[in-house]
Amino acid sequence: MTSSRPGPVILIVATAVALFLLMPLIAVVPVSFTPARFLSMPSDTLSLRHYQALLDNPAWGQSILLSLRIGVLSSAIATVLATMFGLGIWMFQPRFSALLIGFVLLPLVVPPVVSAMTLYFLMTTLSGFNNWIGYDTWLGVALAHAVMITPFAVVLILVALFQVDRRIDLAARGLGANLATRAFKIIIPNIKFGIATAALLSFVLSWEEIGVTLFITSVNAITLPRLMWMGLRDNIDPAIAAISVLLIAITALILAFRIYIDRRRTTDPQ
Repeated sequence: MTSSRPGPVILIVATAVALFLLMPLIAVVPVSFTPARFLSMPSDTLSLRHYQALLDNPAWGQSILLSLRIGVLSSAIATVLATMFGLGIWMFQPRFSALLIGFVLLPLVVPPVVSAMTLYFLMTTLSGFNNWIGYDTWLGVALAHAVMITPFAVVLILVALFQVDRRIDLAARGLGANLATRAFKIIIPNIKFGIATAALLSFVLSWEEIGVTLFITSVNAITLPRLMWMGLRDNIDPAIAAISVLLIAITALILAFRIYIDRRRTTDPQ
């Protein structure tokens, strides 16, 4: 029986490629421990002053909480809209479904600067009607992020829906189930993992969004990516390296937990 394990050459090449791709992330770690006031590699001593600066400066904590709030709201809006749209396409199969899908996915092909300018004019217009949603407000940023990330959620929802056997919906309809029952008790439970994936991806995309945020914020709604960008533009604050290391560590822990859950799911007896 031929072994399916990769040979030593493949392992060496794969390791070299992985190190090459991870090198920019690995280089941030020693920079975060530099005792200097500017971005540089530590020479002889290590310092935690920039990690302490994250605790001493309340702006970092406020920006993290604001990014979390915006990410949760925008991902919830995007996931709900994507699920409703996907269910409509899958259940009713409208005549111009391809055109509708193409229209929803339009933000994916439009240059980001064009989308940012359009959302800027939209937010400034909304600011003329009220002060709690519009330009430089966290609700306005969440709305703009939802516009940008909804197409990604739509793609994931449609992929999950097209893997569902349509006969279960036909059977439910033949047994007299109404539209709401078919949608919430038959179809959605079968795509719950697709919905969860769409929500997670939407949150991540909103968390790291910077292009649109720069156009629609000024001094009030300072998200974490915008604060990091301001630090790089103004004074090259090494605290950015420290927060980057923390974000890398959190991401690694989440990925490790996801791998652990997947392995538990595959090894547990049915």
